[in-house]
Amino acid sequence: MLLSRSGLSALGWASRVHPQRCLPLPPSRTYHITRSQRADVFPSQLNDPSAAAVLSSLKTPRAPQTLTEKIVQRYSLGLSEGQYVRAGDYVTLSPAICMTHDNSWPTALKFMSIGASKIYNKQQIVMTLDHDVQNKSESNLRKYRQIEEFAKKQGVAFYPAGRGIGHQIMVEEGYAYPGTLAVASDSHSNMYGGVGCLGTPVVRTDAASVSDLLKDLFPIDMGYWDVTFTGVLPQGVTGKDVIIALCGILSNDEVLNHAIEFTGSEDTMRSLPVDARLTIANVSYVSRPHSLICAAFGAPRHVAEVQPSWDMFDDSDLISGALSGLFPIDDTLEKWLRYKATESALYKSTELSDALTSERFSHQRIDDLFANPSSISADNGARYSKYLHMNLSTLSPHISGPNSVKISTPVEELAAQNIKIDKAYLVSCTNSRASDLAAAAKVFKDAVKETGGPVRIADGVEFYIAAASMSEQLAAEEAGDWQAMLDAGGKALPSGCGPCIGLGTGLLEPGEVGISASNRNFKGRMGSVEAKAYLASPEVVASSALAGTISGPGWYKHPEGLSAGVVVGEGDGLIGEGPQLMTAEEALDRVIGQLEKNIETAEKHLSPDEATSSTNGDLVPVLPGFPERVDGEILFCDGDNINTDGIYPGKYTYEDGVTEKKMGEVCMENYDRAFDAIARPGDVLVSGFNFGCGSSREQAATSIRAKKIPLVVAASFGNIFSRNSINNALMTLEMPKLIQRLRETFSNTSPQALQHDVREPSLNCESLDSPPPAPQVSPASEKQLTRRTGWHFTWDVVRSEVTIKEKGGKTWKQSVAALPPNVQEIIARGGLEKWVKREIEDGS
Repeated sequence: MLLSRSGLSALGWASRVHPQRCLPLPPSRTYHITRSQRADVFPSQLNDPSAAAVLSSLKTPRAPQTLTEKIVQRYSLGLSEGQYVRAGDYVTLSPAICMTHDNSWPTALKFMSIGASKIYNKQQIVMTLDHDVQNKSESNLRKYRQIEEFAKKQGVAFYPAGRGIGHQIMVEEGYAYPGTLAVASDSHSNMYGGVGCLGTPVVRTDAASVSDLLKDLFPIDMGYWDVTFTGVLPQGVTGKDVIIALCGILSNDEVLNHAIEFTGSEDTMRSLPVDARLTIANVSYVSRPHSLICAAFGAPRHVAEVQPSWDMFDDSDLISGALSGLFPIDDTLEKWLRYKATESALYKSTELSDALTSERFSHQRIDDLFANPSSISADNGARYSKYLHMNLSTLSPHISGPNSVKISTPVEELAAQNIKIDKAYLVSCTNSRASDLAAAAKVFKDAVKETGGPVRIADGVEFYIAAASMSEQLAAEEAGDWQAMLDAGGKALPSGCGPCIGLGTGLLEPGEVGISASNRNFKGRMGSVEAKAYLASPEVVASSALAGTISGPGWYKHPEGLSAGVVVGEGDGLIGEGPQLMTAEEALDRVIGQLEKNIETAEKHLSPDEATSSTNGDLVPVLPGFPERVDGEILFCDGDNINTDGIYPGKYTYEDGVTEKKMGEVCMENYDRAFDAIARPGDVLVSGFNFGCGSSREQAATSIRAKKIPLVVAASFGNIFSRNSINNALMTLEMPKLIQRLRETFSNTSPQALQHDVREPSLNCESLDSPPPAPQVSPASEKQLTRRTGWHFTWDVVRSEVTIKEKGGKTWKQSVAALPPNVQEIIARGGLEKWVKREIEDGS
């Protein structure tokens, strides 16, 4: 995992472990973490290099760490004695748990294709069926049978269709445990942060490799935000309102790929129960494809939001697109854990509980967790890039949309507009727990009391309900909440993703308006691209279904004496509330951080002529099979947000038997049909920001390799592309200064985003969780999408230095990050699958 000084990206790779051996790694093969040289190069996703700590260079016994760094430290392998993980490090990780869902069978095929026959640690894998559970076609049922048979053969935990959504199962069954690291082949796994578990997504190849080798290697370029909450949530305001309001407040992509750790006083944190934290952590990922919201409550400091030019997994319109989301391991969480431990002991024999649940939730384990408080909270002096403050007492119910989470509006304003709705949804892993179902049912129960008789949802409205898991549904049934919604006209769906991801019954039709308690509302996700989708809390969804128009339940009363609007601010003080009190040490940390930011900002504006090397003459060992030098002519694709569909058209993604030659011919076809004729073998492809955002198709990387292009350079990469590039042996570098120089030479104006509707390719629906492609951004005056520049690019891997020779003779150099041996070996062997297969053969 590369924890870099800013941003947050993930690249999942396995690391060596023989099936007959136990950890740690064999000494001869152990790779220690390698400090990156400068944070503006691969594989980071830069945002604000000011997260780098000036004092980290001093010889101190132990540098202060954030909670995220401590958890990464705990699951890192091969660290030297006394070595502590900091932003900017590559580390090899052994996650505690890896979850897969409907994609378990494709993952299993990958697993078997690398020559694996047995999962190394069956306690590490969880398989759930939750996405397409309404699909009763023979092909889907056959896939489900194959997954179940594979799980049983391997002896791993398996939860069938209808049992619940995988992320909810991970939490309620105790797999996602506070202070641990969990990964999943799904983009909502940051939800585990709601219980203090560092959750992060992986792709299929990663999941298959983790299954066999027990380990995963992540390069994570991460900066941190300190988000301080004050006040308490007013009655009628929920965790969903917190995250929706933040999405609107951080609508200018302020915190690209940062990790957030929220903090606040004990009273403030107590107003955010665990279910509210799960909702916030869940939605925080789906935000914009370029940010990450990590929620870590505990000590006052954490991450915040991201921006739409740095995609991680999706091109959704939510607040961030982070790798993880961490909530605090505090008294509120401990009470929740104690309840779960008692419940597990009493009901450990029930069918809904896995046999080991009582071991995962036990009072002894909880005692051990809280025995050393310093190990489960951020250190004093831990460094953060930015600071954000939000007064929860000033928050009112909010709605996001239509079709964008960046549009956040108080409920009362939309209610006044009398917006008619056609469908309402209380579904997904975001807001369908028993507490959410109870909040929605209260709307109907109160209406019954008020009218003295039965109530029904408005004519012409369809109201769909699906619990996050069967255990949550049973709890709602026992409380009478489930029946209250059915009596009002609610239509029950099996526990699963369903409408949230555009599968099954009840999707939005053209021209319809829907309001949902789920996590994403970009155009076309829940049905037709010609429909409008809003997001809100369960009680607002229920109220809207009852009224037939967007409405609130009327429980919220704006506090007297407070001005309208949420009190929020950046820096050291709250807008309207004066400066926040802090210790002298904290004040000094912030001053130093600001000085670092000023220095980094000045460095960003250095011209290519002034850019100098930061390697200090250190040479990088190059492994056999990895090139010491890469050079070629620069082929410039002058666009931002070139997504995976633009790189490799979706219509070919699900065709069997596409040859390598054909893949090369259609590479970049949806971006520029002339690309095939312009590109030549050996070219260095250079593009703008957020290259490779969008869905998780690996062909985006393999098609470029099929075109005989050895290296892609961009101002930044979508995290999913960064991950797939290494998995498939495609080299990448981030050099925003090069893109700036190319645009100065070949473009007359700065690129402006195209404001037009984006329609999802029809075949993308088969990928289950594929968002629509991001709008491509190109300079308004630039007509040539793909240009042969005549510039020559040379990457001296040994010296970590790039030399650019411009057409006409001008030559300049720039240092880049040293490429660690772990990454070199994977690329040298032809990709992750071949690397893992070789490891298995060597260990046989």
